[in-house]
Amino acid sequence: MAGGEGTRLRPLTSNQPKPMLPMANRPMMEHVVLLLRQHGFTEIVVTVAFMANTVRSYFGDGSELGVRMVYATEETPLGTAGSVLNARDELDERFLVISGDVLTDLDLGAVVAFHEEKGAMATLALHSVPDPLEFGIVITREDGSVERFLEKPTWGQVFSDTINTGIYVLEPEIFDFIPNEGASDFSGDVFPAVLEAGRPIFGWVSEGYWEDVGTTEAYLRAHNDILDRKVRVEIDGFPLRPDVWLGQGSVLDPSAVVEGPALIGDNCSIGPGAAIGSYTTLGDNVRIADSAEVRHSTIGDNCYVGAGARVEGAAVGRACDLRRGARLEPGAVLGENCLIGAGAEVRAGVKVYPFKTVDAGALVNSSIVWESKGARSLFGRDGVRGIANVDINPELAVRLSMAWVSTLGRGFSVTASRDTSRTARMLKRAVMVGCNAAGVNVGDLEVATVPVMRHHIRNTSSRGGVTVRLAADDPQSVIIRFFDSEGLDLDENSQRKVERMYHREEFRRVLAPEIGDIDFPARAVEQYTADLVSTVRSSEDRKAGFKLVLDLSYGSASFVMPNVLSKLDADVLVVNPYAHTAGMIAVDRVANAHRVADLVRASGSQLGAVVDPDCELLTIVDDEGTVLTDDQALLVLLYLVTRAEKDAQVVLPVSVPNAAAEICAETGATITYTKLSSAHLMEAAAQPGIAFAASQSGGFIWPRFLPAYDAAATLVMLVEMLGATGEPLSKLVRSLPSVHVAHVSVPTPWESKGLVMRVLIEQLADRETVLVDGVKVLEPGGWALVLPDPEEPVTHVWAEAPTEEGASARAAQYAALIVDLYPVGPAVKGPGLLG
Repeated sequence: MAGGEGTRLRPLTSNQPKPMLPMANRPMMEHVVLLLRQHGFTEIVVTVAFMANTVRSYFGDGSELGVRMVYATEETPLGTAGSVLNARDELDERFLVISGDVLTDLDLGAVVAFHEEKGAMATLALHSVPDPLEFGIVITREDGSVERFLEKPTWGQVFSDTINTGIYVLEPEIFDFIPNEGASDFSGDVFPAVLEAGRPIFGWVSEGYWEDVGTTEAYLRAHNDILDRKVRVEIDGFPLRPDVWLGQGSVLDPSAVVEGPALIGDNCSIGPGAAIGSYTTLGDNVRIADSAEVRHSTIGDNCYVGAGARVEGAAVGRACDLRRGARLEPGAVLGENCLIGAGAEVRAGVKVYPFKTVDAGALVNSSIVWESKGARSLFGRDGVRGIANVDINPELAVRLSMAWVSTLGRGFSVTASRDTSRTARMLKRAVMVGCNAAGVNVGDLEVATVPVMRHHIRNTSSRGGVTVRLAADDPQSVIIRFFDSEGLDLDENSQRKVERMYHREEFRRVLAPEIGDIDFPARAVEQYTADLVSTVRSSEDRKAGFKLVLDLSYGSASFVMPNVLSKLDADVLVVNPYAHTAGMIAVDRVANAHRVADLVRASGSQLGAVVDPDCELLTIVDDEGTVLTDDQALLVLLYLVTRAEKDAQVVLPVSVPNAAAEICAETGATITYTKLSSAHLMEAAAQPGIAFAASQSGGFIWPRFLPAYDAAATLVMLVEMLGATGEPLSKLVRSLPSVHVAHVSVPTPWESKGLVMRVLIEQLADRETVLVDGVKVLEPGGWALVLPDPEEPVTHVWAEAPTEEGASARAAQYAALIVDLYPVGPAVKGPGLLG
């Protein structure tokens, strides 16, 4: 009997029938099939109704389990007896009826023997339970014959604690008592009619284990009973200890703690410092990140539990994603494919239905059934980002690349690259498969820096590019970035087109003769270097003995910088020069910069620099060993550019300090302000006549060479301009105006961001504002910028003032304004984009 929906077990059964609910990493029904086979039942008829194909697809004809299985489908609900009547053609001899959605190890051979001994038409397996109110009670005489049935009694009607387990041994004559029309049940309709006709019905009281698993509490309790070996079922896995089972291919970090009893499925990963508490069951392909804790819980297949997350006494469906610091309290239940944001808490007893998103930092006190924020935007600040093999897996990479090239047309080529990591290599191959499947050729640069790739796209017939790289701030995460035919990040309109194509799955699929090819372009690095050097007018004075300390961060920059340095004619001390994934993952930009500073002082160098692994961002160290902040680096380069070129045009984000405008005003340079996003900054930098553009995170743009971030070009330009001035960098740094900028983040639910911004604009209608990105309010001696975050449920506030205290007070003032508009919780200080 496998037609049950399991409504009381929702949301775990919202997307799967109750018999397929995993129990110790096998569907419940599989345990029943194995029990039947153990007792000699090899001919099995399965009655199916709700999501019947799920059952059929998993079990097939039963041959893999050593049985023969056929299926009888209910088009409309027929009741327990009616569904058996529906399978009558297969039941021409004595047969046994058993539910496919219970956990039991009853001796089925014994009940058949009892049936034969009594010569019964029907024998019912009975079981004693402490609370029989939810079950049908069967009252028997001393010889075991049934006296009466009582369906789901009140306590005043409880005359026995032996309940009907739904396991019957029946003779084919039972069909004479089942109505041919409509629904009918054995306990309410058929068995009373058999009794009234004087035919023999007996009850056999079992001594084994039986659990209906009708509620979430029963589901967790049944798992505990399996781990305590109170029920005899098969448990897959290697017995790491007598009470701990470890699945094939699973990896435990030496510092992880596993308390028994516990079951860990196949191909799981338990990270450093993680704790798997007693009575925990992990499904297959589960990843438990650093210092996470899971206790007294069941976690479904393909789930991810982020660093520092805590799950206690909860049931988690398959493919759920719990981010850093998330918490599930006892009794919480997640349906499949739920996302619980960083730091969010799901309180005790709360049920979150499938495909729901809980915002970071949210506190969920009531069940989420219908509400949904909808699908998250694919594109973030830097591209499509997520945890490798959790959010960003090969299937997504194939579909995403097919969506991308489907927006471009057919019969052309694109360029692909990656960093040195195995993760990026694997996902880039999946990306190229998607491109080829849509009829697009791929020029594979293999390991290459982002600027080299951009340059290659601009100077060839490539219609765009895609690169796959580990995220700089999280080695578990990966970013897929897309570029247009000019080598620039996709603009927002193009991103939306790709997203629409992806969600609708309207991919172009070509016939076999049109499938794209892969080739490997030659000399991309050499051409990039030659064009960079030809852009610079070298200073002969500078060439004499300029000393430089350079950290390459173990990244793909190691493949480019030797060529560039050979053209620079400088005395260069290079550290971390070899591409090495483990080293790249461990790079700390600030710590590396301070080590470079020590080497600059010790060697008497004029300059130090740290190039990020992708060769896009640059951290600068002056000749006195001072590590420049990103804002200081921007202002120094802006000063040098505006002095080297009269009436220069520069592009800067709207959040730059006022000092940038002061520097430009001294030489007649003009500023075009942009949004904070890199894509918008690069789009503006690509316009004719722009001399320089910069972000506030170490990204600098030299549009006459490449209108995108390029650390190698920045280093070359900086050395050339310093050589032309003849002044030490430290002197320029000391001459910069002081900058005082503060930043706070205010938690803001997604659905409230629009309201907050609208009301804020209305309240500030009489103030001078700039609406390039968010709301920038001009204040005496500074400004305040209010900007909703595109990826997190927060609103950022930046503020500049003449003093540090004034900037902090101004930021707090605007944060309080937002809290007053919508009481979303206290503001949180943070570095934000300005450091």
